[in-house]
Amino acid sequence: MMLPPVDSSAILKLRQQILAQNVALRAPLDQGGVLPGAPGEQPRFGAALDTALRQVSAIQDQAGAAVTAYETGQSHDLASVMIARQKASLAFEATLQARNRLIGAYKDVMNLPL
Repeated sequence: MMLPPVDSSAILKLRQQILAQNVALRAPLDQGGVLPGAPGEQPRFGAALDTALRQVSAIQDQAGAAVTAYETGQSHDLASVMIARQKASLAFEATLQARNRLIGAYKDVMNLPL
């Protein structure tokens, strides 16, 4: 069974979209350090964490749906399946690293002498 050829222009277009999204996400931080939300208001930590975890979950759900579609024959685009899986893996790894740093910071604070 031969795999369809990889469309390099689609991959380059996806790369450009990711770079543009990165620039768009950094713009509010570069303009004074205020995250998107209500004007001049910092989001609460719990709400920001909840939003981030929901986004990671959505990315993992999309990857799972792409894998299922490929396995059932509804899709023949292996490249998009692999990209979706890699995005999910990176999102999970970033979440894991953030969790580890938060736990480390919590332990440091708890070990401070009074």
